Amino acid sequence: MARVAKAGRARTRAGFYFRTMAEPEATDPDRGTIVFFDGVCALCNGFADFVLARDRRGRFRIAALQGRTAAAMGALAAQPAARETADGAPDPLRSILLWEGGRWYRKSDAALRVVAGLGGPWRLAGGLLAFPRFARDGVYDWVARNRYHWFGRREACRMPTAAERERFLP
Repeated sequence: MARVAKAGRARTRAGFYFRTMAEPEATDPDRGTIVFFDGVCALCNGFADFVLARDRRGRFRIAALQGRTAAAMGALAAQPAARETADGAPDPLRSILLWEGGRWYRKSDAALRVVAGLGGPWRLAGGLLAFPRFARDGVYDWVARNRYHWFGRREACRMPTAAERERFLP
């Protein structure tokens, strides 16, 4: 679990007490809504760029599944069952993940909740959640299985720009 600095009371030189607040780390799950994506997948990086460009309220924070935040929060354990990519290679990073309200969402649930959470006309994407999950996830799995073949793979995880740095978690 995430470490949090101690909260309590501190004393000033004049002898007055004041309350100190705990300072959460970047891996603290109570820090809001976090979107986890495959950092070497070009499609997933495009999705992260899409979210950052349209999230004007700053609701979503972004983290690569290969990063420390994902490891600390147990994101890999929240992944669906293993499968292979279109080229037969094992795929340990099978799904985009969304941490929201103390709960994990994955596959189409995560993707649609993120897009709907952008507000404006993107809220309409939330209507797709009315379709049965097996159908939505079937399409999601088909795209995920072929994502490296269709969109490519990066050699390393995406690095945030200076403007994006505060929204990225390690």
